[in-house]
Amino acid sequence: MASLSVLFIGGTGTISSACVERAVRSGFDVTLLNRGTGGAWTPHPDAKVITGDIRDPAAVGQALGGRSFDVVVDFVAFLPEHIRTDLALFAGATGQYIFISSASAYQTPPARLPIVESTPLRNPEWQYSRDKIACEDELVRAYRETGFPVTIVRPSHTYARNSVPLIGGQTALHRMRQGRPVVVHGDGTSLWVLTHHRDFAEAFTGLLGDPRAIGDSFHITSDEVLSWNQIYGMFASALGVEPRLVHVPSRVIGQVLPEFGPGLLGDKAHSVVFDNSKIKAVVPGWCATIPFAQGAREIVAWHASQPDGLGVDEQVNAAFDALA
Repeated sequence: MASLSVLFIGGTGTISSACVERAVRSGFDVTLLNRGTGGAWTPHPDAKVITGDIRDPAAVGQALGGRSFDVVVDFVAFLPEHIRTDLALFAGATGQYIFISSASAYQTPPARLPIVESTPLRNPEWQYSRDKIACEDELVRAYRETGFPVTIVRPSHTYARNSVPLIGGQTALHRMRQGRPVVVHGDGTSLWVLTHHRDFAEAFTGLLGDPRAIGDSFHITSDEVLSWNQIYGMFASALGVEPRLVHVPSRVIGQVLPEFGPGLLGDKAHSVVFDNSKIKAVVPGWCATIPFAQGAREIVAWHASQPDGLGVDEQVNAAFDALA
């Protein structure tokens, strides 16, 4: 029996790299479509690579040469026009199209917990999330009107060893290592869910080619719920330091560092708890197994092997000093 063919648009990002690796290991015939200009991860050696920019539909159409795939997954669609491009390219050319949306599209702040897939989609604070909602609207319309075989997947905060899920990212980790104060939004007691990209990929791969997923949506997250104070504490423990946490209101952080404001007010400032029953029903036996204490150690170990000061943003450093 021939392997199912899967086209990953992207494939070298935090989430997509783990999904590609898992799909290859599961025996799928994997092809990547990306610009070949570098990403957080290098393309998997056992995946075919088509070099092309999905933002240039004519060139991509030529590069694909009329090929069809059992599954197409777009990790880099962020705007409704990106979806319209995909609809034009892949309608009739795939048995399943998977759109990577975002759990930040859910009602913000949530009226009740846990969050389920039927939780309303609304985010008044973050344009990124509103754009993802608009993308979903395009796809739901296409499914209803033409039967376009869409599956919507909503990751929450997914990380890997080379990503630091803190405000300021690598800058915050560097400061903590140096014993300098680190800014935490709010009082640090709001609840959050962090998902390792390998855990996400295990569940995600189970959706590939599954007809039960057509026309439906799923979030894939860990069941581990932590406060932000606990998350920072796990990093400090992995570093072997005593954390110096400075709690600052999210809106104040957003005023001083406007690039972080929407992501805080539209996402991280609010407690989230997810019910993963739906993905577990379709992918039996799946459960996120990597606790964040282990993930924090992986991140710290990876950064210890990199050049000192990697990814440190001096503007953010100065802002943290001022806020502290």
